[in-house]
Amino acid sequence: MGNTYKNTMNLPRTDFAMRANLPENEPKRLAKWEEEHIYERVLEKNKDGKPHILHDGPPYANGPIHIGHAFNKILKDFVNKSHAQRGFFTPYVPGWDCHGQPIEHMVEKTLGPDKMAKIDQPTLRRLCREWAEKYVDVQREGFKRLGVNADWEHPYLTFTPNYEAGNVEVFKQMYLDGSVYRGRKPIHWCKRCHTALAEAEIEYSDEESPSIFVRFKLDAMPGVFEAAGATGDAYVLIWTTTPWTLPANTAVSLAPDADYVMVAADGANMIFARELVEQVAEIAGWQSYELVRGEDGEPVALKGRELTGLTYTCPVRQDLKGTVIYGDHVTLDSGTGAVHTAPGHGQDDYLVALEFDVPLLMPVDDNGVLTDEAGPFAGLDVDEANPVIIEWLRERGTLVAEKKILHSYPHCWRCHEPVIFRATDQWFVSMDKNSLRERALNAIEGEVEWIPAWAKNRIGSMVADRPDWCISRQRSWGVPIPVFKCAKCGNTVATAETFDAVIDLFYREGADAWFTHEPSEYLPRGVKCETCGSSELVPEKDILDVWWESGVSHTSVLKHREGEGLRFPADMYLEGSDQHRGWFQSSLLTSMGAYGVPPYKSVMHCGFTVDEQGRKMSKSLGNGVDPAEVANTYGADVLRLWVASVDYSQDVSISDGILKQVSDAYRRFRNTFRFLLGSLDDFSDELIAKSWDDLEPIDRAMMAKTYALLVEVEAAYDACRFNAVYRAAYDFVNDLSSVYMDVAKDRLYSEAPDSPRRRAVQTVLMNILEVLVRILAPVLSFTADEVWEHYPEAMRGKPGRPGSVQLAGWPSRADFAPALPVDAQAEIDAFAPALEAREVVTKALEDARAAKLINKSQEAAVVLAAPADQLAALEAFGTDALAELFIVSGVGFAEGEGLSATIRSADGEKCPRCWNFRALGGNPNHPDVCERCGDALDAIGFSEEG
Repeated sequence: MGNTYKNTMNLPRTDFAMRANLPENEPKRLAKWEEEHIYERVLEKNKDGKPHILHDGPPYANGPIHIGHAFNKILKDFVNKSHAQRGFFTPYVPGWDCHGQPIEHMVEKTLGPDKMAKIDQPTLRRLCREWAEKYVDVQREGFKRLGVNADWEHPYLTFTPNYEAGNVEVFKQMYLDGSVYRGRKPIHWCKRCHTALAEAEIEYSDEESPSIFVRFKLDAMPGVFEAAGATGDAYVLIWTTTPWTLPANTAVSLAPDADYVMVAADGANMIFARELVEQVAEIAGWQSYELVRGEDGEPVALKGRELTGLTYTCPVRQDLKGTVIYGDHVTLDSGTGAVHTAPGHGQDDYLVALEFDVPLLMPVDDNGVLTDEAGPFAGLDVDEANPVIIEWLRERGTLVAEKKILHSYPHCWRCHEPVIFRATDQWFVSMDKNSLRERALNAIEGEVEWIPAWAKNRIGSMVADRPDWCISRQRSWGVPIPVFKCAKCGNTVATAETFDAVIDLFYREGADAWFTHEPSEYLPRGVKCETCGSSELVPEKDILDVWWESGVSHTSVLKHREGEGLRFPADMYLEGSDQHRGWFQSSLLTSMGAYGVPPYKSVMHCGFTVDEQGRKMSKSLGNGVDPAEVANTYGADVLRLWVASVDYSQDVSISDGILKQVSDAYRRFRNTFRFLLGSLDDFSDELIAKSWDDLEPIDRAMMAKTYALLVEVEAAYDACRFNAVYRAAYDFVNDLSSVYMDVAKDRLYSEAPDSPRRRAVQTVLMNILEVLVRILAPVLSFTADEVWEHYPEAMRGKPGRPGSVQLAGWPSRADFAPALPVDAQAEIDAFAPALEAREVVTKALEDARAAKLINKSQEAAVVLAAPADQLAALEAFGTDALAELFIVSGVGFAEGEGLSATIRSADGEKCPRCWNFRALGGNPNHPDVCERCGDALDAIGFSEEG
């Protein structure tokens, strides 16, 4: 009889599989989206909507995508899809950085040193282009596999003629207004890669360096010390951590307002900061020392600025004189307060030298080798020079002390080796000409929204402190500096006419033409050097910094492709947190320099991906996570769900263990969808409960909670708080599963199919499904679309229903049926006492099971005890409704001091159909079951004899 009754139950039916099998099914869905042109159809649907333009920052096309790439692109897809779902017009053009040293470096490695030494520039550029094209395709397929919607067939590539011309357009504007100039000043130089580097191309690592204290002999004893009785030679005691730069010394810098004294030790009179005397004495190992004192017995002290103008013989170049100067960059946290100053080897040194008109020496060549100007150290590599110079100073008795220090030191981002500071002729963007720094800081502060908000301070401090931007590179693969030189006098030739000619050339043939055409072939007639009048011109050989190249995408993409729906400025830039000193900054400076406005309205950053222990991922540790492997093992939707679950503004951990946990969460979402689809198998719009009063209190509370979820998720998407979307949705399905679905099963399964009480539950579940599938579509793109396709036939066949959830739009309050009351929250509040009681009852039932008083909750009846006012509120729900909520067979009431529940055995008998303990035989046609089940059997025409 039990099996017979089982067949009369309204059990869930759906062909939506319990097992997702995402690795196999997702590629099929991708092919379907491509065949249906889903990206283009979404744009067409929203073409009249408000634009929201997320401008893609270009990754380097030099290898397969890694987990950081996947993290970044999925976040962008969340932004685009959440906006598109709500009706925004969201064209998204992906891009790739195809120029620069990373790609040239890979080609060099592939060729090997012998072939590289013999290759000509056009061939090298062709090989670099082919390398970039190869990995653009590789990365594009990797990103598509993640379910990212984009205009994949029409990306922007920085080596295309249209893009290259944009570089010249921006350069022209900034050069003609004086913001771009050529100058000789110290920059980061990689002696291995043989090129200048901008700050954004520098990474910092700990490096052990020699810290030395050296006496520089002054030309005369300062009068104030001589008057105090000091006799003999006088020295200034300097400190440096770069002995190899001593051949370029032309000054010693003091702190202007610090006190300097003369210390007699080891037979020498040395001037240095009073505050550091004891520290220096300890490092130098002086057994005793004396300070030169005045008649009052106090040490004679002069401010740093009062010692300005003293001269000395340079320690290495005996034919040169150095000068004592002062600068605010000198600190007293270490050293002597007297800093060796080589204007060609440091930004601070260079700036203070300009102020005091101190000469700049540069005795180091492109290979990092000291030249003849370095005197006895000529021919030494800078790394080899340190110990040799230190020993040379020791032999001459001028080395006072030496020790090793570990400090953060700049390294090349590509070869990861230490760089040097070296003055060379380079092209720069002036940060202060035309108030570029000030205007950029004003934009950061008042015109751009930063996500998270504290990022404003980060980029602001970087722009405030950065030196002029070095934009030239001594490489082959890139866009050339678009100026000419006079072959006769070397003067720069660059006018509006020459720039326009180059722009036209690049649009026609691309930057390769720069290296194959003579200037006379495309420059206007009559272009001459303004200095000497010669018309013989040659192109500049340096190329532009790749950060400049990617930075001008606001012109080469946003402006150039306005006819395709893009616009300037973009609504958002979104990249890793390192781009505050990279792409975010280069884009801001070029846009402010060329147009006077920032290129973006908002900037969002994400952290880095690290392993479970918080360690940076590396090949040596073997802790990397390959997104392709994740997609092939768990599915891209699991990876997407992980992205949604983390706080993207910080570094985020990922590992196989973490992904297994996320898989469990994914299954919770999938099982919820499966239950919803199965429970609605026989439902359609015509069967929706007609009015709010047709719903029971728990139904109304669940409808109100669904609307509250929609409001919360929409606000979270607006704020780009995707982890809040995840948490709200996950908590909702947990609550749905543990309470409403658990309670509603009895009505769904046992009531007659057309019972108003059953249709009321289905009405709620239909509203939940319609909301949940849409709000999760930006995150679980594959699964949401699969759910959409597996709607019950009657719901799937609604007129005008789109074929993809991505075209379904965003749910609104008006979509709820029946209509929500004005104060939906009141329904949640009204049901709260019943839920509070349920928690108490659930605990009492667990205790009863543990004591083996009951097995299933239906075997129990509950007596609720509570104070009178609370008891009255509970009684108002009715015993039947509370019994259903608690999943017990009966509820009674008693007055008590606090809310409590007493469990006793249920009255009646177990109904063989619904398994509730009730009186049987209430329907004479079916004496073996409870009255409710008997009525349901009548409704479906069931006969025990049949």
